[in-house]
Amino acid sequence: FAAQRHVLTYMEDAVSQLLENREDISQYGIARFFTEYFNSVRQGTHILFREFSFVQATPHNRASFLRTFWRCFRTVGKNGGKYLLTAQEYHCLLQLLCPDFPMELTQKAARIVLMDDAMDCLMSFSDFLFAFQIQFYYSEFLESVAAIYQDLLAGKNPNTVIVPTSSSGQHRQRQPPNDCNPLEGVEASLFYQCLESLCDRSKYSCPPSALVKEMLSSVQRMTFYGFLMALAKDQGINRALGVLPDKGDLFLDPAMDQEIEKLVAQVSGLSVSGPASSNADTANVPIRNSPRINSPWKPLHHRRKMDAESEGSNEETDSSEN
Repeated sequence: FAAQRHVLTYMEDAVSQLLENREDISQYGIARFFTEYFNSVRQGTHILFREFSFVQATPHNRASFLRTFWRCFRTVGKNGGKYLLTAQEYHCLLQLLCPDFPMELTQKAARIVLMDDAMDCLMSFSDFLFAFQIQFYYSEFLESVAAIYQDLLAGKNPNTVIVPTSSSGQHRQRQPPNDCNPLEGVEASLFYQCLESLCDRSKYSCPPSALVKEMLSSVQRMTFYGFLMALAKDQGINRALGVLPDKGDLFLDPAMDQEIEKLVAQVSGLSVSGPASSNADTANVPIRNSPRINSPWKPLHHRRKMDAESEGSNEETDSSEN
């Protein structure tokens, strides 16, 4: 159970956080720190502003990141999908939650939507989100699928399952040989046999074999990007993951809407009651002091470093003036 739930990963991270921020934590106590840390893990807020290596370390972390990205930026897709963004712009949104999120993963997700067309094309939020979900959550699985697909195109019958390393989120996908036409695809039944073997033997997350079989049994041939697009659009796979709602409910989040309405009401009330000259400053108060989702102690560490750097810069200024 401990291995399946990656308990050791979280214990090691908690202890690391504890040691890095022991001065701040000493004010509250170790017991309270561990309580808040594991509450944040349970709520899925522990991945906020963390390094990419931690964000992609466990399936729960990946699911939490996907859910947070959806909740934070779902308004981009409202108004009938009026707002369309490029891969670079979606990457900027991802970096607001994870500063070192790799551009390569964003580009791979965009290629699922654009079918390897120009990467500066515009995409709707829903199209990108479901493609990103497949690419990010099943990253290692898709790398192995790319290798199997290439071998099948070259006329080989893969007899071994390629198991990527834990850092495979940053590996490059192998491209089909130039002497084969990837638009023709591969035989769907043979492709499924290879994928079934991969799912049975891989230690990484894979989509349900039954859903993959259903998807491939309806066609005779399948291209690589056609397969990725089918995965991204399949609501059965989306429900099996249990991270995002169905596409029709993608922009509904009553709990978040209530919080936003409360903040708007506070801002409106302060703006009406406060002096006209200070409306702009007063309106910012609720947003600045509003409750934030915990990423338990990492931000404190960053703030302490920033304060130290700030003090150092002041000393340099004072010495230069003298």
